[in-house]
Amino acid sequence: MNQSLPPLYALRAFETAARYGSFSQAAAALNVTPGAVSRHIRTLEAWFECQLFTRCGPRVEISDAGRFLAGQLQEGFQSLENACRAFQSNSHQLRLKAPSTLTMRWLLDVLNVFREENSTPTIEITSVWMDIDTIDFSKEPYDCAILLGNGKFGPNTESTLLFKEWLIPVCAPKLYQKARENLPDCELIHPSTDRRDWRRWLKGSGNQHSLNIARGKVFDTLEQGNLAAISGHGVSVGDLLLSLEAINSGLLALPFEQAVSTGDGYYLVWSANSQRKNNIEQLCTFMMSRVPRHIPQGVKLL
Repeated sequence: MNQSLPPLYALRAFETAARYGSFSQAAAALNVTPGAVSRHIRTLEAWFECQLFTRCGPRVEISDAGRFLAGQLQEGFQSLENACRAFQSNSHQLRLKAPSTLTMRWLLDVLNVFREENSTPTIEITSVWMDIDTIDFSKEPYDCAILLGNGKFGPNTESTLLFKEWLIPVCAPKLYQKARENLPDCELIHPSTDRRDWRRWLKGSGNQHSLNIARGKVFDTLEQGNLAAISGHGVSVGDLLLSLEAINSGLLALPFEQAVSTGDGYYLVWSANSQRKNNIEQLCTFMMSRVPRHIPQGVKLL
């Protein structure tokens, strides 16, 4: 063992004791005696030349130094557990992380068809809300992710662009005429808390409407914004390609023709060192064949 590191079993005993706040509970969890846990911790205190626990008779209390070390070890052991779980898991399984709007508006249908046409790999999807789409494969239990971004997702990652993000105003058909003729008089719907989508569409489209974007209803996701627009609560900004189904079915109308590119896109992302690379590439190829491509007549991509 590398002599710059203390014994791994002593580190595990200390981390468990810190988590439970008790030597006896840590001993039960590790299936050893409380005396063994105490000896492991004394070994570490001698190694680091500092006190990790204060002892008051049968009671123990973690020190500030011990609390800091425990936090670092918890992250380290979690990374080790994730690595072992990934190595042991079924080689014909992919764990996929994806943003909630993309999942509801596109991905679920794509994966249903994928399962019908491919017996392997099986896809285990986790749909999450992300203010900023990120992935840390060293800490999160996923093999790949679909993220909205500019294609730069950190070192040791690889990615493929699935499709670009195009923003365009959307509303219920009953509000179409009003929105087209007098947008400043309409209730605005913001699909993000920072209200950036209306700001980006106005700038990119060159639209001369003077809108007070400080007003209006604010939601967390494009999906929530679309649903509020479908219900007639105002005019939102939607992702053109992810809104196609609602547009084609008549649930949403497009009061303006300009769809503005944000410079971002939806990427399939994976670790450069992934052991599931062949499965990921198979999934990527299938997704690329199912990218929404039909642009409604009259829409201008800017």
